[in-house]
Amino acid sequence: MAQSVPKTATATAYGTLPPATTPAQRKPVSLPRLMDMHQRGEKIVMLTAYDATFAAVADHAGVDCILVGDSLGMVCQGRHSTVGVSLEHMRYHTECVARGLRRVQGTTWIVADLPFGSYQQSKEQALASAVTLMEAGAHMVKLEGGGWTAPVVQFLTERGIPVCAHLGLTPQTVHALGGFRVQGRDAQTAQALRSHAHALADAGARLMVLEMVPAALAATLTQELPDCATIGIGAGAATAGQVLVLHDMLGMNLGKMPRFVHNFMAGQDSIAGAMRAYVQAVKQGQFPVDAEHAWA
Repeated sequence: MAQSVPKTATATAYGTLPPATTPAQRKPVSLPRLMDMHQRGEKIVMLTAYDATFAAVADHAGVDCILVGDSLGMVCQGRHSTVGVSLEHMRYHTECVARGLRRVQGTTWIVADLPFGSYQQSKEQALASAVTLMEAGAHMVKLEGGGWTAPVVQFLTERGIPVCAHLGLTPQTVHALGGFRVQGRDAQTAQALRSHAHALADAGARLMVLEMVPAALAATLTQELPDCATIGIGAGAATAGQVLVLHDMLGMNLGKMPRFVHNFMAGQDSIAGAMRAYVQAVKQGQFPVDAEHAWA
C-alpha cells in the first residue's frame, strides 16, 4: 500500500516537502550559526528578494539567507546589467526586505549588495556605503572582485561589518570580462582566483559567492577555506551553499535562462511551494546537478 502524504506536506519531484517553518520552530540565523552549518556540512540556502512580501515568504519557506542583490537592476528595473543600480536603490530595497521580515518575526540573515561605484573609490567610501545598508537592515554586505578588495574587506570587518565576497563572474564588471562567461577555466586564471579567494578569507570574509566557476575549482576552494563558506551559483554541487535569483528560480526571465537555473515553480501551485522545493533540493544535495547546472 502506498504511503500517504501528510496534509502538512507536499509531494514534489524532489520528494515530500516538509511543512513551512514558523518563527517559533526556527532559531534566528546568525553568522556563528552559518559558520556552524558550514563546519557540519549542512547546505546554506540563499535566495534573492527585493521587497517585504517575497522576503516574508522566503523566510517562512526556510531560506537561510536573503540576498538583496543588485540583480534588481535587471529583474526589477529592466537594465541589461547591474551597472546603474545606485546605493539609494539598494538602501530602499534593503529596508523593504527588513520590514517584511520584522512583520512576520522572521529569522533569515540579510545580505545586501554594495552596488557599482559605492566602494571602489576608497575604504572610507566603502565604510560609509556599508553603514547605509546596515542601518537599512542588512546583517552583512557583499562586494565583488579580488585583489584590491581584500584591504577593503579587512577595513570593514575590523569595524564590525560582516562581509560576503564574490568571485568568478562578477556582474558589475561584466563589460571588462567580455560578457557573462565562465571564469577560472585555464590554469592561470584559476590560480589567480584561488589567490584572491584566500586573500579575501584571510581579510575576514565569511561568505563567498562563486559565480560561474568550474565545479572542480569551486570544490577545491570550499575545502581550502574552512572559515569562509562558499555559496555557489553555476559553480557545482560541492560548495557550502547555493544562491539563485528569485525570478530565475520561479522560471521568469526577460532573456535566456542561465544554464545553472532550475525552474522550481514547475509542478507547484504556489510561490511558497516553489521556494520550499528549492530549500529542500539544496539541503538534500539534489540541486544543483553538476552535469546539468555547472561547468567542468
